[in-house]
Parts: sequence; structure tokens; C-alpha cells
Amino acid sequence: MKINQRAKGPANKRRAWRILEAPEEKPGADKSPAGRKSREKHRGHELRRRAWHILEAPTGEQPVVESDALHGPALPDDSTVNFVLDLALRIGEVQMSSGAGASDVTATIIAITNALGLPHCEVDVIFTSITVTCHRGTDMNPVSALRVVRSRSLDYSRLSDTELLVRQITRGNISAEEAYTELQRITRAEHPYPRWVATLAWGGLAFFITLLIGGTIDVALVALVISAVIDRIGRVLNRYALPFFFQQVVGGVVAMVSALAISSSGLITEDKRTLVVAAAITVLLSGLSTVSAVQDAITGYNVTAAGRTMETALMSAGLIAGVVLALKIAVKLGLPPTTPEVPPYSPQLLPVTIIGGAGAAACFALASYSRLRATLVSCAAGAIGAAAYGLLILGDFEAVAASAGAATLVGFCGGVLARRLRVTPLVVAVSGITPLLPGLSTYRGLYNLAVDPSTNISTLMTAIAVGLALAAGVVLGEYLAQPVRTGLGRLERKLAGPRMAGPLDQGRRVD
Repeated sequence: MKINQRAKGPANKRRAWRILEAPEEKPGADKSPAGRKSREKHRGHELRRRAWHILEAPTGEQPVVESDALHGPALPDDSTVNFVLDLALRIGEVQMSSGAGASDVTATIIAITNALGLPHCEVDVIFTSITVTCHRGTDMNPVSALRVVRSRSLDYSRLSDTELLVRQITRGNISAEEAYTELQRITRAEHPYPRWVATLAWGGLAFFITLLIGGTIDVALVALVISAVIDRIGRVLNRYALPFFFQQVVGGVVAMVSALAISSSGLITEDKRTLVVAAAITVLLSGLSTVSAVQDAITGYNVTAAGRTMETALMSAGLIAGVVLALKIAVKLGLPPTTPEVPPYSPQLLPVTIIGGAGAAACFALASYSRLRATLVSCAAGAIGAAAYGLLILGDFEAVAASAGAATLVGFCGGVLARRLRVTPLVVAVSGITPLLPGLSTYRGLYNLAVDPSTNISTLMTAIAVGLALAAGVVLGEYLAQPVRTGLGRLERKLAGPRMAGPLDQGRRVD
């Protein structure tokens, strides 16, 4: 028996029952009314004293605490930890391969592990892998898991379905086993549209981009056909696992050679050849991870930002190599070069700009396998961005400043409305700025490099600056949308940082 443990026995049981009984009257007690009144008052004090001792026993009678008792919440076993970590890593892989930022992936994994009962977890995200470590106190070894991100794909329907699954997990509406089954269904499902629909959408993107930069309907149709052919060629090359750098080279060569051949045949005039090539370049530039690279750099994930920047630079370099090579061949063959010029902008072109921006954004969303709701929201975002860009250009703003302002508005509107409409903000942001990509400026810079090397590279640097301004503006707009989205001006709320995908609140971390 322990030192402070109460003794057990019949005597103690009787004492426990008698403790609430009134004290017996002593023989020879005063029977007068005054004596009875005094005894009743004493009896009341005695009952209150005994009741107090019942509620709060002396310290010496308290049982001791076992020295081996566990403190804090019960820790899950190894199988549960491994299962939850694998589920969180697979969800993070889907987000990462779809273009989500490292901060989005980190917040998603922490929210999932908190919702499924894991203790404190640390997440490390780089461009090609995700690592999660679950700390289980000082008495148990931590558990670490790693998953490599091997493929990149533009399937926004998969990203949207995964985000809906994350919402169900964080709200406690689905168990870990059911979430794992649902995730397998999402990742193994076919694209919502056939491949030829995506090919037509890429062609439609080139069609509307041509209208945006001053082309006519016949020139836009030529750009549609060339971009559709480039997409089919890329599809064939992808079956043979040709690296994307060389696919970009082939795309640049096909775009330039096709435009030269069509202009030489007389179907379009030589001065319109520039618009066709610029539209094809915009299609090849779209879908690159520029927005995610800037988001990672701003939020402090420098390693991932460097990896995404290197990927974007390499894809752009392949496109540059293909276009410059085709221009060199044209000069050697004696084909008449056409100096690309920027068409003048006037207020009468603003309606065409809005229609072109809306159509281009919708076509990009459709080419990325977005569903109808996301496509419609992207269409509205493209119209808003194109209208803002046109108004700023009419207000004598430079291209870089106009692009940044329009992209900020797109990011803000997408951040406010996208989640209410159950659409991933990343889909709206990337689709909304696609019509504003500097395809014509890029072609002008490449033309100067290939045909007239004596000129400076200021035009090409302007195109790079426009691309960075678009990405930074979208991230800033998403950040500014957070307090408005959660309560119209509740600025005292702690902002979570720019969130293009995944939950806004990662939950309270358990230390």
C-alpha cells in the first residue's frame, strides 16, 4: 500500500456514512428553548464543517500520482502515422505537379496532418521532392517520409478536385481511409475532355491573341491552325519522351517556318506574318510556372523559386533557339524579312481587347482541362484584365506598369470570388493573365537578335519585365484579397500569405 493511500475497511465505511449524520445529543443537556437553539446552531456549524471536509479532503489523504503516467494527448502508432503522412504527401504531389506554390503545399500538408490527429509536423518542399517529419515527443522516434515529384501536367480539374478533398478532410467530413480512396480515384481518372478539345482550345487561344494584337479574322484563323498543328506535334514528341526544351525548339521552328510559308504563298500579307508568329509564341509561353516561381520567391521558398525559374528560363531558351534558328534560315534563303511593329492602340479597340482577353483566358482554361465553372470564371478574369490593361495603356502608362496593374486586379478579383465559387484561385490567376503575355515583344526582341545583331536587347528585356510584372501583380492581388474575402476590412486578422491553392488556414500546430 502506498504512503498516502486511504485505508479500506468496515470501520472506514461506517465513518463515511456517519459523517453527514447530525451529532447526537449528550446526556444531561439543557432542555430549555435557549439551550435547544444553541445546540441547533452548533449542529449547523458541525454539518457545514463535515461537508467541507468531504469536498476538500486534507492533503495527506490525497492519492499520489503514478510516476509513469503519460502527459499530453495520446500519440498514434507507427502504422497510423505512416498512413496519414503518405496521404498528405500524395495530395502535396498533385498540387506541386499542377503548379501550386511551395507555401500552398506546405499549408495543405500541415492542415491535413492536424485534422487527422498527428502531432507537430515539419514540411520541407523543394522543386522536385516533398519531405514531412512527424515529431512524437522525447520518448518516441520521429517519423519521416519523402515523395519525389516526377511529372508536371496542366490538368486543373485534378487540382480542383484535390482541393475539394482537402476541404472535406480539414472539416472532419471524411476519414483518412475514405480520403485515400477518393484521392486514388482523382489521380487515376481520365481527363474530363478528349485530347482534340484541348488542341482546339490551344488554337482558339492563338486566335484571340491575334485579335488582341491587331490581327484580322483571316490572320487569326491562320494562327489557330498553326498553333493546333504545333500542339499535335508536341503530343507526338511527348510520346517518345523528348525533353520539353527540345519540344519548345521544335515549336518555335514550326511556328516561324509555317508563317513564312503561308506568307510566301500569298494567303496572308508579309506584314501580318509577325502577328501569327507572336500568337504562336504566346501559346508556347503560356502554362509556364512564372506565377509560382514569383510566389515562392516572395514567400521565402528560394530553393523552389530557383528551380521553377530555371525551368521557365530553359523553356523560354528553347523557344528562343527555335525562332532564331528559323529566322536565320529565312535570311540565308533570301526570304524578305519583315520588321515587327507594335500596332497603335486607340479607344475604338477597347471592346475588341475585352472580347479577345475573355476568349483567350477561357481557351487556356479549357486547354488545361478546367471544368465549365472554372472556365467561365477564367473568362471573366480575362475580360477584367484585358479591360484594365487597355484603360491603363490609354492613360499613357508604360507596358510594364499597365501589366502589373491589370494583373493585380485579376489576382484581387480572383482571390475574392474564386473560393466563394469553389474554384481554385491559381486557375483563375494563370488564365486571367495569359492574354497579357508579351508574345509580340518577345518576337521583336528575337528578331533583333537574329536579323539585326547591332541593336540592343532592350526589347527582349522589356518582355521579361512584363512577364515578371504579371506574376508579381497576381501574387499581390491574391494577398490583398484575403482580408476582404474574410470579412470586408478585418485587417487585424493575421494574413496567411498569398494562397493560390489549398486551405487559407493551416490550423493550429500542436507542439
